[in-house]
Parts: sequence; C-alpha cells; structure tokens
Amino acid sequence: MIIRLARAEEWDRLWPLWHRVVATGTTYMWDPATDYETARGLWMAGEVFVALDGDEVVGTALLKPNQLGLGDHIANAGFMVDPDRAGRGIGRRLATEVLAHARAAGYTGMQFNAVISTNTGAVALWTSLGFEIVATIPGAFRHASLGRVPVHIMYRDL
Repeated sequence: MIIRLARAEEWDRLWPLWHRVVATGTTYMWDPATDYETARGLWMAGEVFVALDGDEVVGTALLKPNQLGLGDHIANAGFMVDPDRAGRGIGRRLATEVLAHARAAGYTGMQFNAVISTNTGAVALWTSLGFEIVATIPGAFRHASLGRVPVHIMYRDL
C-alpha cells in the first residue's frame, strides 16, 4: 500500500469512497445526500492523503487546522477506509502517516470533534494511538438506524 498526498484533480477518484462512507449516515456528521461539488469543497479543504493498493483507492484522510488563528497549532483530521477492506490495517497505517505528517508540519496536538460513539472500530483505533476521550456529547449524532447517539471529542498531544 502506498500513502501519499492527493492531488486536487484526484477528487474524481476519491468521491466514490467519500460518498459511500458518508451516505450510510453512520460515521460522519455530513448529510448523507451531500452532492459531488459540496463534498469536494468539504474534503479538499486541507491536505488530503490517499491510500492506494495498486491503482485502487482504499482510504483517504484530510488534515487541517482544528481552528483558525490562535488555535491553528492543533490539527483536525478525518479518515475514511473502503468498508470492504475494514480490519486490514489500512486505517492504522493511514493514521500513523498523517500523525507523523502533522507533527512534522508543526502541529502540537490533534483533536477530533465528532467521533461517533457507535463507531467502535474508530474509537478503539484512536484510543490505541494515544487519543483520549476528553468530552462526550449525548445525542449529538442522528445515526441512520440507531437514532440519537453520543459523540466523543478526542485529543492527543503530538
């Protein structure tokens, strides 16, 4: 597997994965009906990484400041892995690459603003990589099949 920075013109390759993940309504706050252009504006708003198995996109990540101005030393990131390849280490590998890149870029910490509590794989991955749940917001996510579920804010120093 190769992980590298994506190029802006690669959005066409990232869109099917992005859409498939978001459309489930189970792991991301974005509207499951988000259209192509809106999604591009959301995902391509920072440094975007692509994980490739041969020529196939198997994962992607977005790295950006969590806040602007005086809070821009804390990173924020989003990660997506092809659901058909879950549990094969793609997310962990992508995460370690992005964390190293964030550290090298001068970020001093990383904060996730909305880790859906029912996404137990993500919670376990982030915990294993040193993230802590610093707050939980009850009922903050309208899960497609479970209704309102808690959302975790997770953080770790870099």
